[in-house]
Amino acid sequence: MSQQPAPAPARQPLDEYAAESVLAYAAAERAKTDVLASVLEDIAANGYPAPESGVPWETARDAHLARLADEQPRVA
Repeated sequence: MSQQPAPAPARQPLDEYAAESVLAYAAAERAKTDVLASVLEDIAANGYPAPESGVPWETARDAHLARLADEQPRVA
């Protein structure tokens, strides 16, 4: 086996709008990941929250579905 790394594949450049979209998506995913990391850090430092302080998943689901139903229709 060779000790040399495999050559990187050729890449096609993105147009300006595609690059902006990819960067916006990356920023949104990074923000979600940061929120998740902070929740996990809080749990590690303080333990799990008491079940009584939470919201039942059915309530959260119904509220989310109601928010989605109230949104203006969007074209994909």
